[in-house]
Amino acid sequence: MRISLRPVETVFYDLFTTAANHLVAGADLLASILDDDADRVAVSEAMREAEHAADETTHEIVRRVNSTFVTPFDREDIYALASALDDVMDFMEETVDTIVLYKVDELPAQFAEQVHILQRATRLTAEAMPRLRSMKDLDEYWIEINRLENEGDRNHRRILAELFSGSYKTLQVLKLKDVVESVEQAIDALETVANIVEQIAVKES
Repeated sequence: MRISLRPVETVFYDLFTTAANHLVAGADLLASILDDDADRVAVSEAMREAEHAADETTHEIVRRVNSTFVTPFDREDIYALASALDDVMDFMEETVDTIVLYKVDELPAQFAEQVHILQRATRLTAEAMPRLRSMKDLDEYWIEINRLENEGDRNHRRILAELFSGSYKTLQVLKLKDVVESVEQAIDALETVANIVEQIAVKES
């Protein structure tokens, strides 16, 4: 039985859950830009607002850490987890912004699957954050995130192979590579979140 000698400061768990829910919203916005009839400028504006809301949550976490004498787990881990969650949103916002700025009309066939992997990983992350309170049933979360990251890596390689197959013009390749790399970085950042959660769980067990 795990016994904690630290006082329960529930606001951090609530804020991490809020931060992860921002990621779910961001991933859904990114997916919506792939629709044929999507208003890409509107999606980009909505993503910018979502990224701003995520930043506000991150700043609130930092403010709470700086004003709380005893935190529910190590301050360094709180900072690291907040930063990693924020990185995911930044990469998703970058993806949408790049699609709009570069006026990308056609994306590789496997790109939609990559975005779907991202959506699944954000939902798993959002489901896991409330469980930081008890540190229970988290191992399945980071194991599945690792599996999804590996799946994303394989899919990323297939996308790059298609880009360099000769089917795309050079300028198209340069534009599309930036887009697909941003999604890859977002998926990698979600694995970083899961790794930090695992480190916290090990320390607190």
